Amino acid sequence: MIDKAQQDIEQRVRLAGNNMFELLLFRLGSAPGSEQRELYGINVFKVREIVEMPPITALAGARPEVMGVVDIRGQVMPVIDLAQTIGCRTAGGPRILLVTEFARTTQGFAVEEVDDIVRLEWNNVIPADASLGNGAVTGFARLDGDTPDSRLAQVIDVEQILRDVMPDHGAQPEQETGRITLRPGAKVLAADDSGLARKLIEQSLDEMGVSYVTTKSGREAWDFLQGAVQRARDHGGRVSDEIALVLTDLEMPEMDGFTLTRMIKSDDELRAIPVVIHSSLSGSANEQHVKKVGANGYVAKFAAAELADAMRHALAEA
Repeated sequence: MIDKAQQDIEQRVRLAGNNMFELLLFRLGSAPGSEQRELYGINVFKVREIVEMPPITALAGARPEVMGVVDIRGQVMPVIDLAQTIGCRTAGGPRILLVTEFARTTQGFAVEEVDDIVRLEWNNVIPADASLGNGAVTGFARLDGDTPDSRLAQVIDVEQILRDVMPDHGAQPEQETGRITLRPGAKVLAADDSGLARKLIEQSLDEMGVSYVTTKSGREAWDFLQGAVQRARDHGGRVSDEIALVLTDLEMPEMDGFTLTRMIKSDDELRAIPVVIHSSLSGSANEQHVKKVGANGYVAKFAAAELADAMRHALAEA
């Protein structure tokens, strides 16, 4: 069983290295004012297991979205009702529990039913406009490829939901990052599709005292780097005079962090820029693959002091 689990992880990491991933599709009931049962998705890498809904112990004083806690093989974890969080109606209540691990936390998400697991390229995930919905959706996955009639699945921002519903669950204590000194005029380029993550990153970079620019996808970050390359050529300088370090998430629409890192390290004008991968996905297989694509550091979300230390180490080695 352990060997099979490790093989599954390594297979998914190889997918990520090719700008692909697996999306677990599920349903939450019908949307408000509609009888249509939309498809939602979460990266399989965040799902530890899928079980029929076990007995739930209610928590006094909990928010309505928190159904209570469950005991899964000796581990007690909170259960969040995704349908209520998103605003859907289920006919008979949630029947399936998705046990998830990300951002140093373990929790269950209750869903109506699981539909399928599909393999997709990240360029078939369209970033969600921040003005749409309540911030719980990071993108729309085109399940049938780039066709006009492709089915769409809404990719859930589980980090944002967890922070909204249970802000103290897994929260790290306030940490001192200390200051980081970059060369004059240089900045950090940070790529992350989650609005919550970008906000936390910006707060940490402000505390470090560094200038920065943020993007919502690896593709946006790559386009910004190409602009920096052209500016360096025009002025006879180096790209690293403008970009001191790239900080990137792994899961992003259009282009993931593995692909972004590999492209940076394969480019003669960019490879000297240190890259730190900052992700809610963790595990030894992930960290091994990070080294293979040439990243200078890897840190799990979200501990500001560890992020600062990883950046210092990468900058010192550059």
